[in-house]
Amino acid sequence: MAETPGKNRKSIWYGLLSAALAVVLLYYALRGVEWLRVWTTITHARWQFLLAACLTTSFAFLLRSLRWRILLNTDAHFDVATVFEATMAGYLGNSFLPARAGEFIRSYIVSSRSSLTKTYVFTTALSERMVDAIVLVLASSVVLLGVNPKPSWLGDMSRTTAVIAGAGLLTIVIVPHTGDLVERLLRRIPMPPGLRTRLMELAAQILLGLRTFHSLTRLAGFGFFTVLIWSVDCVTAVLGAHALGIDLPFRVALLLLAGMGLGSALPSTPGYVGIYQFVTVSILTPFGVSQDAALAYSFVSQAMGYVVVLTLGLPVLFRLKDWRQAIAATAPVPPTEESVRNTAC
Repeated sequence: MAETPGKNRKSIWYGLLSAALAVVLLYYALRGVEWLRVWTTITHARWQFLLAACLTTSFAFLLRSLRWRILLNTDAHFDVATVFEATMAGYLGNSFLPARAGEFIRSYIVSSRSSLTKTYVFTTALSERMVDAIVLVLASSVVLLGVNPKPSWLGDMSRTTAVIAGAGLLTIVIVPHTGDLVERLLRRIPMPPGLRTRLMELAAQILLGLRTFHSLTRLAGFGFFTVLIWSVDCVTAVLGAHALGIDLPFRVALLLLAGMGLGSALPSTPGYVGIYQFVTVSILTPFGVSQDAALAYSFVSQAMGYVVVLTLGLPVLFRLKDWRQAIAATAPVPPTEESVRNTAC
């Protein structure tokens, strides 16, 4: 289906905003840098620790697919390989496509291999991201209590996002219980019958996706994997820094990951270029890391991420017969009445 003019305009404006933000953030991250020192730091990196960091990154991706599988298996049964392939294709999309298009790609792959609708799968993916944001905000808030000096922008931003995270948590807890209320509201709002039916079906799928957390067993499993994932990510950050001769304490690594997570909410170019460099330099320099070393770490860390994502994600796209359609999938489609019945609890 061809894109509408309005959709094209939105994509253009988003791209321009993302590019402008990347340029501004790169300016503040790169000004005053001594490129010879950056290059020297990178070329003297110890490859053993970089290899170990790549392995722990790969392990973290596997853990993320196992965690997402807990939500998907609420109303279906997926093997680990299928969910892992979809996860890697999604991260590949996020690395090279704008507007976090990878979330739509992985939702498309999973829904195309099951009776689950893309809306339902996409809701579980967004719920997963929402919980990650909540965990990052809580973790950064705890770390910032005992950290001095601290990046002022991160402290201010964490307070704002704490409110947003709280709202997200309430959404997960309360919204799934509002099905009857949503249905009554949609029936009272004047609209064509066909549109009302499609909106009711869409709302049903969204509520069903959020309801996956309303099981103590699933919630406990999801929480366990979440803690394990971010712990492994912190180990990866410490290994990558150690490869460059940077002493990165575990708590600072957690703060760095929290900053990356909060920064990813901003409009960004593919791969978070600009945001990645600005966050790394802003967080590491107050802890005694030079700007040159912090910038070198941002380049190496980002390059390692690309290597792992390309290595694990490209084979998935090559095996996917309709990969062009997966990449073209830019939004979840409203479900059919039959799909609602198939995925109803």
